[in-house]
Amino acid sequence: MTLGIVSLNVGTPVTVEYQGKDLSTGIYKQPVDGPLFLSTVNFAGDRQADLVNHGGVDKAVCAYPYEHYAYWENSLGKQMPYAAFGENLTLRGMLEDRVCIGDMYRVGDAVVQISQPRYPCFKLSQKLGVKDMPVRVLNTGYSGFYFRVLEEGDVRADSSVTQLESHAAGATVLEVLRMMKDGRKDEQGLNRMLELDVLSVSLKRQFGKWLEALQSRAD
Repeated sequence: MTLGIVSLNVGTPVTVEYQGKDLSTGIYKQPVDGPLFLSTVNFAGDRQADLVNHGGVDKAVCAYPYEHYAYWENSLGKQMPYAAFGENLTLRGMLEDRVCIGDMYRVGDAVVQISQPRYPCFKLSQKLGVKDMPVRVLNTGYSGFYFRVLEEGDVRADSSVTQLESHAAGATVLEVLRMMKDGRKDEQGLNRMLELDVLSVSLKRQFGKWLEALQSRAD
């Protein structure tokens, strides 16, 4: 399948209402043509509101597969513009059950590497107006994923995307997402996750805590 950018999206945090309270969020992004400089932490013109769970070197770029849009439009019964999931890159040909943690790509002038799945949160519910949206995303596995930036450079909406390397471990984004969802008691799976040197630091830390708790209960 041909890889490519369908939409390049950036935005800065806005304040919206959620369950009667003000919520600052960076999920409201808009398509742009570029070129935009991609640094090790984000695209020029892009910011995150929650710097604990979003952004940083392991989550510099959020990507979402273009192919899922048709499913969501049919499932939710409405049209969905690109960046509906708050992604920086809407990408063709990169589905969660095919791409792996550690896979490397050249995107425009930059080189990026898949670091972890994007785990859905309540902000998707706020933006899309669907109360159980995080659950729907987890049940489908249509989560998207994050890139870290190995080489900075300019990216345009019409930039090419080329795979440079497939990681030898072969741990798909979907496999890791399933571990994030259901892996607390899977000792073998947690050990496999911790062997992934290219997995994001925060996620390895989380899996490490789960494994430690599991082993302490067994003692």
